[in-house]
Amino acid sequence: MNVLYCGDGNIERGLIISVMSLLKNISVELHVWVVTAEMDFNGKHISPVREDVISSLNEYMRGYNSLNSITLIDVSEHFKKEVPTVNMGTRFTPFCMLRLFSDEVPEIPDKIMYLDNDVICRSDPSEFYNQDITDYELAGVLDYYGSWFFRRNPFKRDYLNSGVLLMNMAKIRETGLFKKCRKRCCEKQMFMPDQSAINKLAVSKKICPRRFNEQRKLRSDTVMQHFTTSFRFFPYIRTVTVKPWDIERVHEVLKLHEYDDLLSEYTVFYNSITNNRQ
Repeated sequence: MNVLYCGDGNIERGLIISVMSLLKNISVELHVWVVTAEMDFNGKHISPVREDVISSLNEYMRGYNSLNSITLIDVSEHFKKEVPTVNMGTRFTPFCMLRLFSDEVPEIPDKIMYLDNDVICRSDPSEFYNQDITDYELAGVLDYYGSWFFRRNPFKRDYLNSGVLLMNMAKIRETGLFKKCRKRCCEKQMFMPDQSAINKLAVSKKICPRRFNEQRKLRSDTVMQHFTTSFRFFPYIRTVTVKPWDIERVHEVLKLHEYDDLLSEYTVFYNSITNNRQ
């Protein structure tokens, strides 16, 4: 199983949890690619994913299967050539757009599952991963909120959430989808830049069942749970954002204990990396 994560150093905690959750639910080889970058922008330094996190995860993964692997790829030079300046100030980290540079990385295989770092695998995702997408650029699940408001077809919900995607990289390279998306992100300001660009420009995308990217709340058939921002309407309208590594808030706000064993193991693992740096 090939899996892709993208981002700066801020994804490290989620990356660890997400990879651990995959390992607990699959029986096949796992090969992970982490695309990162670093740059200075508006007086702020954006740091990449650190090597010690990757080396520690590599050792951990091989404890499950000696053939497992994780590879860190720096695309700083690619990013600096096509900096999406008009979208660098959104509420989303600029480097979430790094997934749009994956077609520039020859090491990334023709079929790969992209996951945001706030996605936890709850059960075996093989059904999602093994589906035939020969005729599609990518496959994903409707965005819980966005599919009602953003759609190319006014009579059909077709706006995908980009946090869980099965990507046909061979076709994406052939159609130039990500190249077109990068250009759009450089020229047009958007609320969710890369997700919006993908939905606007993808010619062929496959819509999959909700259970493969549950963005609202845990359900009995959930395969992958995505800890996105959600709306609450009682006692007043507000947004709520809780990430898996905010363990106390996972318990108190979400009332969720499904992943306690996983999060306990993550805590020990992450603390060991932190302690080794001191």
